[in-house]
Amino acid sequence: MDATAAIRQLREGQKLEWPVNADTLNFAKSLETSSNFPRTLRKEFVVPTKAQLKRKTLKDDAQTAAPASSTDDESIYFCGNSLGLQPKAVGEYLSAYLKTWGSIAVGGHFTQLQESPLTPYQDLAAECSRRMSDIVGASPSEIVAMNTLTINLHLMMAAFYKPKEQKHKIMCEWRPFPSDWYAIESQIEWHGLDPKKSMVLVKPDDGYLMTTDNIINLIDQEANELALIMLPGIQYYSGQLLDIPTITAHAHKRGITIGWDLAHAAGNVELKLHDWDVDFACWCTYKYMNSGAGAVAGAFVHSKHGDNGPNVGLKGWYGHAKSSRFLMDNNFKPTPGAQGFQCSNPSIVDLTCLAGSLSVFQKTSMGDLRSRSLLLTAYAEHLLSQIASQNIKDGAFPFQVISPTDPRFRGAQLSVLLQEDLMEDVSAALENGGVICDKRKPGIIRVAPVPMYNTFEDVWRFMRIFEEALGSKDVSEETERRKEGGVVEARL
Repeated sequence: MDATAAIRQLREGQKLEWPVNADTLNFAKSLETSSNFPRTLRKEFVVPTKAQLKRKTLKDDAQTAAPASSTDDESIYFCGNSLGLQPKAVGEYLSAYLKTWGSIAVGGHFTQLQESPLTPYQDLAAECSRRMSDIVGASPSEIVAMNTLTINLHLMMAAFYKPKEQKHKIMCEWRPFPSDWYAIESQIEWHGLDPKKSMVLVKPDDGYLMTTDNIINLIDQEANELALIMLPGIQYYSGQLLDIPTITAHAHKRGITIGWDLAHAAGNVELKLHDWDVDFACWCTYKYMNSGAGAVAGAFVHSKHGDNGPNVGLKGWYGHAKSSRFLMDNNFKPTPGAQGFQCSNPSIVDLTCLAGSLSVFQKTSMGDLRSRSLLLTAYAEHLLSQIASQNIKDGAFPFQVISPTDPRFRGAQLSVLLQEDLMEDVSAALENGGVICDKRKPGIIRVAPVPMYNTFEDVWRFMRIFEEALGSKDVSEETERRKEGGVVEARL
């Protein structure tokens, strides 16, 4: 199979034709070694073994200390949409931080040590912003590394949500991640308004998916009362990638400010926040950016909003321009760009982890990662479709994939909606097989092969365990006949 041609088709929204042997291990390995195909960066990450997943103590024994002798010993980690694997560089960066702190102490704020991968503490947030610029498609001055996701959502809405008597509503999705819902709800309440009257929900009009046409029509219907639109780049439950540029352009056509929660999009799909004229965006860095649990988050503010002097909303010492920050004269002069939104002295430990993880991104590009992801996810979708078709019971598929079938409108995640009676048994079987992927109620297993460290062999191995978990050894003669005849596709 020509991987380059396949990626071109996927980027055009076309469905691939897979060869008859696509469900074999040899085929999976052949995709990994295709010429001109972006290679995995798996060697840059710590991939837990199956034995290590069962660890109960930090003390190593023979099993937890032993490295994987083969891929069969490694776990299958498809949970990067929740917490990315640990980059080996993070350990190097943390070691440098501890040595810096332990030797020159406060001098680490301003001193660049030779052979250190770290910049001085005072410059580390700006350095992380620079390294994130290509990931989200913005200039470094439009990005700030600070706080965590929900705090940044609050800060952005404090600056950009200015309700008036008529224009007071915020548009959001029908089932946002709780952090978004709570932030939007409380911002409305903070202004003395009723969320039931001031929240406009975009509901799905195609199964679990929100179509662009529906969103645009709703914007038109509510335009006279909308003060802000706040939507997810990728919807966490379905894995749907929204049409950010089209929706943003239409919001601006109606004179409405629009912000995006990119928690599941940053580091996952190609973004061009500046070119798309997005007003603001927020994201966490512990999912596809792999910087560790609860790590420091990121935010974007478009340069068209100037130096943010009138927009900062909530001021803090670290939002003050670095050139005069230490004058201590209480005369606030905002740092130009998004970094003027900083409030507190940032956690250098968090920034150190982020800088280490971002160093891995410097070995690749979002274009290459997206190309690799498109084919990985399409391969997973194909094998899932085969499994569903071969395991029909009582006239029904055991599961359906509710993520978009058009590869242009999804990221690395496929959301598998299981029949209700299968959920717990399948989840337990996956865990016993050394597979890590997460559950989202009701009924969803989120399968996310991350292009940085997951391989086609991972996908193949997952499918074998998943099919066994369905308890599907009793296959009908008709299913066997269809399987032997070639590719079996179920529309899911």
